[in-house]
Amino acid sequence: MLRCKTISNSLMSGIVIALVATNSFAARASEAISKQLHELTLNETQTLLRDNTITVTQLSNYYLQRIETFDDNGPKLNAVVTLNQQLAEQVAALDKKLMSDAPLGKLFGAMVLLKDNIDAIGMPNTAGSWLMREHVPSKDAYLVEKLKAQDAIILGKTNLSEWANFRSTMSSSGWSSLHGQTLNPHDVTRSPCGSSSGSGVAVAADFTLLAVGTETDGSVTCPAAVNGIVGIKPTLGFISRSGIIPIAHSQDTAGPMARSVADAVVMLEAMIGEDKNDASSIAPVPLVEHLKADGLKGKRIGVVRNMMGYHPQLDAVFEAQLSILEKAGAIIIDNANIEDKGSWNEDEYNVLLTEFKADLNHYLTKSNAPIKSLQEAIDKNQEAKERTMPIFGQEIFISAQEAPELTDKRYLDALHSAKQKAGKDGIDATLAKHNVDLLIAPTTAPAWKIDHIDGDHFLGSASGAAAVAGYPHITVPMGEVHGMPVNMSFIGGAKSEGLLIEAAYGFEQATNARITPLLF
Repeated sequence: MLRCKTISNSLMSGIVIALVATNSFAARASEAISKQLHELTLNETQTLLRDNTITVTQLSNYYLQRIETFDDNGPKLNAVVTLNQQLAEQVAALDKKLMSDAPLGKLFGAMVLLKDNIDAIGMPNTAGSWLMREHVPSKDAYLVEKLKAQDAIILGKTNLSEWANFRSTMSSSGWSSLHGQTLNPHDVTRSPCGSSSGSGVAVAADFTLLAVGTETDGSVTCPAAVNGIVGIKPTLGFISRSGIIPIAHSQDTAGPMARSVADAVVMLEAMIGEDKNDASSIAPVPLVEHLKADGLKGKRIGVVRNMMGYHPQLDAVFEAQLSILEKAGAIIIDNANIEDKGSWNEDEYNVLLTEFKADLNHYLTKSNAPIKSLQEAIDKNQEAKERTMPIFGQEIFISAQEAPELTDKRYLDALHSAKQKAGKDGIDATLAKHNVDLLIAPTTAPAWKIDHIDGDHFLGSASGAAAVAGYPHITVPMGEVHGMPVNMSFIGGAKSEGLLIEAAYGFEQATNARITPLLF
């Protein structure tokens, strides 16, 4: 396993006092600062910085200490795989900006980790593949530019399920040939889910304030749920895909991952913007105004029963939330089932195969990546199979290489069918039939045991319809099953983020159900 966590000399000099306390007073001071900074929200972080209670340097030191103590050592969660070589410069620049009273961006003070399939200057972008270990992009992804413009600090990169879980049907979530296996902070024998595994773990373990994940179908919402944090999969096009190693343009999107709905929403709002390199991207829209404590009041909410039933204890936790929703003013409509649930599965898979080949070839050709095509990746994986394929193969890669072109009628028919079934005939029809504003269901089962022999053990999830339709999906902690976190999903029609945010935030404020992992 290759670990790329190197730190520049200037940054290291800034953390010497925090990491090497030479007397008891310094040790107590360092411990006091750590307790003060533990599991901060964005608002708390910004208040401490504005009041000069802490510096950005102290803040970055705190997260670096957490990463060294619990990611590199201790439980060795293996979530953070690269530290930003420009971190010291960004930290110093923000400290200087705070002292100058210059206008500050909405994300000032926020440390952000990026999933290792997002381009960022000075850091490898690998998709977790050993074949891509030397790929260092020459420019930032559009969403990274947006984050930096709002004074966010890019802390580094996180591990992921290799090629975003699209290499083999036997894959183990959170494993990559370049960086190895990421572990769930609530129980290191259990899966972190994926493909945004490291992003979910890093936020849950307080290695960062915020993280960016990407989702094609479940890759933000599942790791958010099994690690017990908030994840938002926005409407397709809300966030530009430029500079992200792709799976499929008809479903791919980045999304924020955070410990609170408010922090995730501020981050999402900051990332939205029109990008000339992504025709689907949209102009900025206001979202923070939807953070209303009474956001559930008057909402008609449909319970999707046919997205349940695969885990009785999960269902029991979910059932207990319905009365809480009603007490907060929601109107619960039971059995608001998506009647054609799963009917799009075959079409979706065929679409993903075709788009993966076309989209990946385009990304690799336009970048300075060491491989230039899916076929070359297949060939080189076979050549280095002991290094790249020790626990599972590449049958999805091979199927994608054999898939038809984007102009083929079989692909076009499958794309239309999948969108129709999941969107108009699925979510839209369900909302209309039951006269509801949004739908809810358990996000997914508690984390399963990591299994490098048989692969992942998915029992069920709520991600499919929203993912295929390109509609928004927010997952929020709702409790635990045997000490493992479980989440509730809020799903709506296209561009219904504002409505979902009101409901999700209202639920979070009414429950405060997130559990903190105990790290030793």
